[in-house]
Amino acid sequence: MLSRIAESLFWIGRYIERSDGTARILDVHLQLLLEDQWIDEDTACRSLLTVMGSKPPAGLKKVTRQDVLDLLAVDRTNSSSIVYSMTAARENARRAREIVSTELWECLNTNNARMPRRLSTDKVHDFFQWVRERTALAVGIVDSSTSRDEAWQFFTLGRSIERADMTARLLATRSLTEVSGPSWTTILRSCAAYEPYLRTYRGMPSAQNAAEFLLLDRLFPRSIIYSIAQAEECMRAIDPRADRVGHSNQVQRALGRIRNDLEYRPVSEILDDLPGEMLRVQTVTREASEAIRGRFFPTQAEPSWMGEIS
Repeated sequence: MLSRIAESLFWIGRYIERSDGTARILDVHLQLLLEDQWIDEDTACRSLLTVMGSKPPAGLKKVTRQDVLDLLAVDRTNSSSIVYSMTAARENARRAREIVSTELWECLNTNNARMPRRLSTDKVHDFFQWVRERTALAVGIVDSSTSRDEAWQFFTLGRSIERADMTARLLATRSLTEVSGPSWTTILRSCAAYEPYLRTYRGMPSAQNAAEFLLLDRLFPRSIIYSIAQAEECMRAIDPRADRVGHSNQVQRALGRIRNDLEYRPVSEILDDLPGEMLRVQTVTREASEAIRGRFFPTQAEPSWMGEIS
C-alpha cells in the first residue's frame, strides 16, 4: 500500500474517533454545568480545556460554557474540535478516494456538509447525539464493508490509539476539581459502559471497580487496555516480522510498556494519581503515533528516481 494512502486511512480512523470522544466528554461536562449551580463555571471550563489540550483565548478573564463550545465543538482552526476533526476526516478520505468505499465517502461528505458554524444552548445535546450517531455509522460502514487487509488495519490502528487517548482524557476529568468532576456513574454512561459494567460487577459503581473496568477490562472495547491490545494486533498484522530478542519496533515498545505498567499495578495505586497516570497514557499514545509516522509515513524521505542507464 502507498504510504500516502496508509497515512490517510490512519488519520481517518483517528479523526472519527476524536469527534466521537470529544462529543462524549463535552456532553457530560456541559450538562453538569447546567445541573449544578454550585460549580464555578470559570474553573470547571478552564480545567476541561486543559484536559482536552486546548487553551482559552488570550485575555479572556472568565471562560464560560459558550467559550468551551466555540473552541471544542465548532472552531474550524482548533485540531481538538469536533468540526475540525470531521472536516479533516473527509479531507483524508478525499486523498485516499481510490481505497475509501463510496458509502464511507458519502457519509463523511454528509457529516462535513451539515457541520454548524455556531451552536445555540438548546441544541447542544442534540448536536452531540448526532455526532455520536454519525461517527458510529462511519465506523459501521468500514467494519461491514472493508476487507481485513492493510487498509482496515491502518484505519483500526488509528482508531485504537485515539480511543485510548480519549478514554484517558475522560478518566482524567474525574479529578478536575472536588465539585466539578463527574461521578463514576456519569463517566460510565458517557462511554456506553454502564450496562456492561453492571453485568460484570453486579453492583453500583465504586471508584475502584469503575476505574478498573475502564482501564483494564479486556472485553470492553472502550477500555484503555482493550484499545492498546487492538493497536498491538494491528501492528503485528501490518508488520509481521517478529524479533527473536525484544522489540526493535518503537510502536510496539511504547504500547507494550504502558500496557504492562497498567496491567501489573494495583488499581488503587493508579487512582491515587489518576490525572498523572492518564497523562502518561496520553504521552505514550502520542509517542506511538509519532513512531508510526516515522516508520510508515516518512514525509521527510528524499525521493529516489530510477532512470534508464545510457
